Amino acid sequence: MTEKSDQYFEDRANSDEARYHVVPNADEGWGIKREGSEDHEYTASSKSDVVEEAKKRAQDAGTMAIIHDDNGQIEEQHNYES
Repeated sequence: MTEKSDQYFEDRANSDEARYHVVPNADEGWGIKREGSEDHEYTASSKSDVVEEAKKRAQDAGTMAIIHDDNGQIEEQHNYES
């Protein structure tokens, strides 16, 4: 990453604007990470369960849920920003 993008994610970390990312989790199957965080906030073996939880959290926070595939590529996005 570039210094500019590193600063972008650092500024968003744990803010109301931080987006929820559904990513693979080696221990549990799938997890939710907020931008700027290294830790998973929620994990489950079922991707569909994690996606639904991420969408709910993003909608409640007025931000986005970004769904990644097994390789980390963005698969879909759900925008709840107003």
